[in-house]
Amino acid sequence: MGSASAPIEPGTGTGTGADPIALIAASVRRERNRTGLSLTELAKRAGIAKSTLSQLEAGQGNPSVETLWALGVALGVPFSRLVDPPHSNVRVIRAGEGPVTHSEQADYSATLLAACPPHARRDVYRLVVQPGEPRTSAPHMPGTTEHVVLATGRALIGPVDAPIELTPGDYVTYPGDAPHIFKALEPDTTAVMVMEHI
Repeated sequence: MGSASAPIEPGTGTGTGADPIALIAASVRRERNRTGLSLTELAKRAGIAKSTLSQLEAGQGNPSVETLWALGVALGVPFSRLVDPPHSNVRVIRAGEGPVTHSEQADYSATLLAACPPHARRDVYRLVVQPGEPRTSAPHMPGTTEHVVLATGRALIGPVDAPIELTPGDYVTYPGDAPHIFKALEPDTTAVMVMEHI
């Protein structure tokens, strides 16, 4: 797992004016310090190069979705804890705004819309996916469940061995702690995904 050329879009609206790369760097440092892991140990657990992690923590990295998921799993925290900026009680994210991360394997981007507050266990994402290479996800933390409502386009979504074809308005839920897939069948396919953690 390395860094893609432009997985995070600096300057995207986050509602706070914060630089997404700096925010992620601070979040990774905070969570690594909380767990007491060294750079070497966290990099090993996440399956990434120590130099990649060092650059990321210094705010010089450009992490992909895959890298951030691997770090979240290694740290035992939801993906959202690494990318969600602090915010007030009222939060509006307009279309095209929010912290966006991109896959290095597919034309797939995920915008975090809402992270789970303390003692709640859900995150909400807006997905924009293009046809081509599917986004195949490795299992997330044990007990993770994903819920997807397709907004536009058409897609195959769900377990890798039995994805379901969805059209606008369709909903699917499936275990996020098993391999799963999102394959767009039409250009500019969009969806809302709610991820639950137990």
